[in-house]
Amino acid sequence: TIQVKFTGTAGQSFGAFLARGISFELRGEGNDYVGKGLCGGRISIMPPDDVKLVAQDNIIVGNTVMYGATSGECYFNGVAGERFAVRNSGAIAVVEGTGDHGCEYMTGGMVVVLGQTGRNFAAGMSGGVAYVLDEAGDFEQRCNLSMVALEPVPEEAAEVDSTEDALESHGRVHFNHLNRADEHALREQIEKHLLYTGSERARLILENWADYLPKFTKVMPTEYRRALQELAAKNTKQEEAA
Repeated sequence: TIQVKFTGTAGQSFGAFLARGISFELRGEGNDYVGKGLCGGRISIMPPDDVKLVAQDNIIVGNTVMYGATSGECYFNGVAGERFAVRNSGAIAVVEGTGDHGCEYMTGGMVVVLGQTGRNFAAGMSGGVAYVLDEAGDFEQRCNLSMVALEPVPEEAAEVDSTEDALESHGRVHFNHLNRADEHALREQIEKHLLYTGSERARLILENWADYLPKFTKVMPTEYRRALQELAAKNTKQEEAA
């Protein structure tokens, strides 16, 4: 594994096409197109240690972050600009707020937002899943519901029968997006966010998990859910036949 550490302000397209096995850590701030075309690498961005600003109230990366990412992970200890994770097709991201048009045209992967979003969230989102911390209870007003449904995040009731992935033409899909492992997946990513960025927001949520979990809203594309249900049913029939 190659680990590279930076300080200061990064230019546009920081970490573009970052490959598996390479990790970028930036103490400072990113510009537009951070993680563009990300393909397996990991990017973590956090404020410098001597900055006393409240991360969840300040921009840490610019617009169109993770454009066209296919795999990998991003952890941003702060707020992102507009069109966050646009056309994401398989990467995972944790951020503490977004501007308008978050998860636009997303087809795969996972996005966790530990704060407020802008308007028109999930416009054209056909795959993947997002979890949004909706403390004010008004996220529905800012979400584009033409292709997605909003659901609560259920508490973990049982172990997942299978975490096996399936590939479709639009990207990687996960059977555990069908409600059986939501709490585990969400908590795991917030724990990683704390590990890689030292986020005080993540620490607060984890220390008060029972209070915060009901405040999360799951954003699930309706056609994606239907496709996963059909795949799961098909697999069940094949197992019974065997």
